Amino acid sequence: RWFTHFYVVSVLWNGFLLICLFRAEFLGESLPSWIQNMQRALGRASQSKDTGNEHFSALLVLLLLWLHSCRRLAECLWTSVFSNGVIHIVHYCFGLGYYIAVGSTVLCQVPTNVRNGKKLSVQICWYHIIGVMMYIWASLHQHRCLTILANLRKSRSGKVVNLSHSVPFGDWFESVSCPHYFAELLIYVSMAITLGIHNVTWWCVVMYVLFNQALAAVLCHEFYRKNFSSYPKHRKAFIPLVF
Repeated sequence: RWFTHFYVVSVLWNGFLLICLFRAEFLGESLPSWIQNMQRALGRASQSKDTGNEHFSALLVLLLLWLHSCRRLAECLWTSVFSNGVIHIVHYCFGLGYYIAVGSTVLCQVPTNVRNGKKLSVQICWYHIIGVMMYIWASLHQHRCLTILANLRKSRSGKVVNLSHSVPFGDWFESVSCPHYFAELLIYVSMAITLGIHNVTWWCVVMYVLFNQALAAVLCHEFYRKNFSSYPKHRKAFIPLVF
């Protein structure tokens, strides 16, 4: 239930960064000095070369990240039905820090001088289109899977009737135990594609998401197999047909 706090922080912080970057790119304003200092501290040096595609890619990914956080916040508030499970304080603090750091990571993919006062010239490339399409596809499936999980605890009228665990069916649940975790990975991969595929920094973020979500999926998969004797044996834990 406290995951909701992560998305509140993400919506506010990454929304603020998105506004700052938008104003810098399209209105020719400078980023706040403390953001420029943060960029330098994280290793992003100023550069004079015109990298318009990099600028637009970073702006687009920051927008996708903010929209993802908005959707997840809405799902936490109005879709998901949480049990009485608890979260470790270390995990909680790390989660808050993660959503601050991930937006800052996107912002650091553009130089500190941004456009030297020039407005951004938007040039949409093939990887932008593929990345956004993959993002929408994965987001839709993640929402469907989270809705399926929530409906297991609701009556047909939508009233919550229990907080127990049940075996989900439908959509990607037919292939894996935790398709919402798999969709999360695909969403971050889509952002890596949107950044132009070659961005090593963001692929490090993708690797973190891969291991984090894979671990959670394995634990959940083992829980299902241990507690439900009739659990479908053909289902994988995380990636369809693979893992």
